[in-house]
Amino acid sequence: MDHFLHLFVGEMQRMVKYSILAASVIVIVLWITALHFTEIQDVSMMFAILLFIDATTMSILWVGVTLYFERDEGSLRSLLVTPITHLEYLLAKISANCALNIQTMLILYLYAHFLREIHLDFLPLLAAVALVAVFHSLLGLLLTYYSDSFTHLLMNMMKYVFVFMLPVMLAEVGVFQSELVRNLLYVVPTRASMTLITASTGLLEAWEIWFSAAYLLIGCGFLLRIALRKFDEFAAGEGGQ
Repeated sequence: MDHFLHLFVGEMQRMVKYSILAASVIVIVLWITALHFTEIQDVSMMFAILLFIDATTMSILWVGVTLYFERDEGSLRSLLVTPITHLEYLLAKISANCALNIQTMLILYLYAHFLREIHLDFLPLLAAVALVAVFHSLLGLLLTYYSDSFTHLLMNMMKYVFVFMLPVMLAEVGVFQSELVRNLLYVVPTRASMTLITASTGLLEAWEIWFSAAYLLIGCGFLLRIALRKFDEFAAGEGGQ
């Protein structure tokens, strides 16, 4: 892991170069605007939902953007003949991606803490956002591998949103009242993600938190293994075929 710090700095520089950092700032402004114009003084629930959306969809999107830019300019091919390991490269990319989500969380939390009312513990929330972002960054890698183009990646991401994210958000706001439906949602990673983010309210049972954390940690290991195995194929320009 000798090259990790150098790679991480390089990833952050690429995010500036590809205007991803600027785009993330625009997203933060949109989230703050949503919080600002809500009539609810205690924005804890809305805050959690916005973080959930950001840590899932934006993680998938940002990692896909950087991979496509790097492959198009040929920099990924050079990694195949350098002493840098694929694990170092992917961990640096995931860490940089996660840093954007943490940046979003910090700015939103400061806004909500000083200008609105929020009842979410900061450190558990930080840990939850980091884990959810890592999981979905890895998922974004795989979706990118199997997408023919960036447009195809967006379509795949939207499928994920409608199939796995929307039902969880509807259950969270009380649209789905059935206990059976709510329990069935525990089989999808988005339920675990939402559980961890809302766990900082202190209102959830311990088993829900431990189950969700274990689910995502095991899932991260599984996704990382596949991402490493498929990386050479994508870097060679064959991803999405």
